[in-house]
Amino acid sequence: MIKKSLHWIFHLYYDGFTQMRMGKKLWAIMIIKVFILFVIVKWLFFPDILQEKFHTDTARSNYVLDHLTGENNASH
Repeated sequence: MIKKSLHWIFHLYYDGFTQMRMGKKLWAIMIIKVFILFVIVKWLFFPDILQEKFHTDTARSNYVLDHLTGENNASH
């Protein structure tokens, strides 16, 4: 029942986009938008602070573990 419903929903959207005159352009716009949101915005506004602060994986994991468990005695 669920598989049949998912199949119907997929084909509904698939047929709708393929029958539209601007379907391919809309998909291109959506892909560009997702790229901008997830790649460029992340790169600009969310730097990898752990990579900059710590040089080893052990130091990074100890820092995160200390902050998750509430033991804020980690050395920076």
